[in-house]
Amino acid sequence: VQLQASGGGLVQAGGSLRLSCLASGRTFSTYAMGWFRQAPGKEREFVGAIGWGRDNTYYVDSVKGRFTISRNNAKNTVYLQMNSLKPEDTAVYYCAARYGSWSSGPYDYDYWGRGTLVTVSS
Repeated sequence: VQLQASGGGLVQAGGSLRLSCLASGRTFSTYAMGWFRQAPGKEREFVGAIGWGRDNTYYVDSVKGRFTISRNNAKNTVYLQMNSLKPEDTAVYYCAARYGSWSSGPYDYDYWGRGTLVTVSS
């Protein structure tokens, strides 16, 4: 599975961005997809995940109510809708794939895309 994240950019605090992650391969629907982020000088952080079934999503507390993960298995794409962005959301965002159930641990994911930079100005 190859993953390609896109949609990052510069946005003012309070604004919105939608990240996309396009996956190659025909078995996309069997993978749980995770979103992680890494700010400068910090460790990679779990943001949220979506199971292979589209209804089960999970988020870190700091983004609950602001971020929404969804997926379109027909398009092999997972999305991260980010609203009410804050300067502390500034980071490189990564999508990752894991066969089976979701996990919040980055080492549990088998495939990673290149990150996309999100910068939130105050």
